[in-house]
Amino acid sequence: MGQGREPRRRMQAYDGELGAAVERAQEGDEAAFAVAYRIVQPGLLGYLRGIVGDDAEDVASDAWLEIARDLGRFQGDGAGFRGWTATIARHRALDHLRRQKVHPRSSALEQDVLDLPGPHSTHDQALEALSTERALELVRTLPRDQAEAVLLRVVVGLDGPTAARVLGKRPGAVRTAAHRGLKRLAAGLGGAGVTNEGPRTLGESK
Repeated sequence: MGQGREPRRRMQAYDGELGAAVERAQEGDEAAFAVAYRIVQPGLLGYLRGIVGDDAEDVASDAWLEIARDLGRFQGDGAGFRGWTATIARHRALDHLRRQKVHPRSSALEQDVLDLPGPHSTHDQALEALSTERALELVRTLPRDQAEAVLLRVVVGLDGPTAARVLGKRPGAVRTAAHRGLKRLAAGLGGAGVTNEGPRTLGESK
């Protein structure tokens, strides 16, 4: 259980630094904006790789242009800034997929408010491995709702309510999707019936 929580603790520790950097950046401090970029970009890029694959760098660049342009309108702390930037990045990613004439669709959950607790070892195995490219490839094979929930919760480091706002869903739906995605991911990382022939982007998920 401790291993699964460690990345979240590290992310929370960064949020204080991030919040302070954002405040200074809003006052025109370019170095502070660079600090905010350094903290946010790795998770944001990992999230975008799960959505648009090899085009993640280009989409991230578009997202950061919008983030820089609208920075003065942001209100909130470090965690809120990560949620805000994830929302912008998601919109740019979906725009990118539409331009490619790929129409992503969300998988409906059977019950939005289900809360399915699972063995901590299952989550820990997935959480620990999600930093690898292999894990991101496996994430792309998940149904869209599960993949985005896992990426936002684990890679970007958002809490449940913030991830739900980014996706326009209820927290219970995101919690359920993340649980199911992590369970499938853990099974895949263990070699249970997973191949390398998954879709390259979430927009192509079945």
